[in-house]
Order: sequence, then structure tokens, then C-alpha cells
Amino acid sequence: MSSVHGPAAGGSGVRGSGVRGLVRRPWRLAAEVTALLVAAVVAFPLYWMLLSAVKPAGEIESTDPRPWTSSPTLDSFRRVLEQHEFGRYFVNSLIVAVSVVIASALIAFLAATAVTRFRFRFRTTLLIMFLVAQMVPVEALTIPLFFLMRDFGQLNTLGSLILPHIAFSLPFAIWMLRGFVKAVPESLEEAAYLDGASRARFLWQILFPLVLPGLVATSVFSFISAWNDFLFAKSFIISDTSQSTLPMALLVFYKPDEPDWGGVMAASTVMTVPVLVFFVLVQRRLVSGLGGAVKD
Repeated sequence: MSSVHGPAAGGSGVRGSGVRGLVRRPWRLAAEVTALLVAAVVAFPLYWMLLSAVKPAGEIESTDPRPWTSSPTLDSFRRVLEQHEFGRYFVNSLIVAVSVVIASALIAFLAATAVTRFRFRFRTTLLIMFLVAQMVPVEALTIPLFFLMRDFGQLNTLGSLILPHIAFSLPFAIWMLRGFVKAVPESLEEAAYLDGASRARFLWQILFPLVLPGLVATSVFSFISAWNDFLFAKSFIISDTSQSTLPMALLVFYKPDEPDWGGVMAASTVMTVPVLVFFVLVQRRLVSGLGGAVKD
């Protein structure tokens, strides 16, 4: 009897799993279609920016816009790259972004280690203050920061862009790195001390590599905010155009009477390239870093 009912039961199990697969398949298909639609919506502005950068002026100003071009041209990119101050703007943006990434990463790493490993008074209050700092709109602090930079003599300098971005990057970075530092067991630290490692050696040779994915994830956000900043660059760099950054270069091609939309889009495309390169270089550590933060 067992030989008779065995195959039937097995067949029933196969049919059951097939039915469950068919039930799950529409939901999976719907999820995939939704993901593709969201990706298309997100990517369309980038596509339109690149398309407008290679369109001739007549097609850009046409009252009948089309999502393609039959005569692509690189004239807009040529005008951007031949702009005599564009290289200086690029270098200034690179200096600001790299300085913000390095400084905020090091300070956030040390601060996250301190608030995680050490017990001191007002530690919880300090963490709450970090959250409160994240809630304050940047626009509301622009005027106070302007007067502060003026009193420090930092107007028309790259320091007026670096210091505020470091300050605004730290709360998020500290909160994110705190989870990575907390995930490292204290027994590992005790074992390192028993082996003769000093606190500094444990900090930089053991703990730092373990939280590196989190540092990469926070560095991406710091880099993007500093690289794309227009508000502070417009507010703090007033008269010395030699200290301007790439977002300010867009104003060169935007004139109220006759804006050069091809130049604006070509300059925006050139601005996007370093961000994409940075993403490609750190994508693996970025995914693991965000995964670790969510898991924590």
C-alpha cells in the first residue's frame, strides 16, 4: 500500500509546489515591473540631461520637444570645456569634496568610537543633539553661517564651503558609524589588549578596517552633498570667482535674456561624471555598508 500511495503523495506535493509557484509568480512579476518603472522614472531626467547636451540649439529651443535627436553634436561640451575658468572650478570642487570626505570620516569615526565604547555623563544627550542637528533645515542656517564666516574672515575662501559641509555631514555619519562600532565585540578589544596592543593600535589596525564599509557609505553622502552644493557656494563666494566651484559654473551659461541650455546641460553632465566614477569605485563597500547599517 505504501508503494501505491507514495507516488501519489509525491505527485500531490509536486503539484502543490507548482501551484504555489504560480501564485507567487504574478506577485514577483508585478514587483519586477514596478522596479523597472521606478528605475525608468529615476533615470529619465539623467537621459534628458544627456540628450539635451548633445542636441543642436535649434532642437533644444523647439516648441515640439522630442525624446531623441537625429543630429547629435558635441558643440555644447566644447563650449563648456573651452570656458577658461571651468578647470579651476573643477579643481575647487574636488578640493572641497575630498576635504569634506576625509575630515568628516576621521572625525565621525573617532566620535562614534567615543560615544559607543566609553561611558560618560550626558552621552545620551549628546546623541540626541546629533539628531536635532539633522532636523534643522540648511536654508535656515545660511544667514547665521554667513555672519560667522565673515567674522572668521573666511568669506571668498574654500574654507567657507568646507567647514559647514563637515558640520552637516557629522551627525549622520556618527549615528551610522555608531552601529558598526557597536557590532564589533568588546571581547575582540580585550583580546587585543592581552596580546599587547595599545588603544591606538587597536583603533587604527583592528577597529578601523572593520568599520570601513560604514565609512565608505557615509563618505558617499558627504561627497555628493559637497560636490553638488550651490547654496553655500552662492552665499559665501561673493566676489572672488577664482574660489568658485562647479555648480557656480552653470551660471556662466545661464543668462536671463538668452540662456544657453545646451551649455547648462553639458556642464551638468560633466559634473555628474565624477559622482558616477566615485560610485563605481566604492559600490561594493557601499552595498555592504548600507546592509550592515540596516541589519544593525
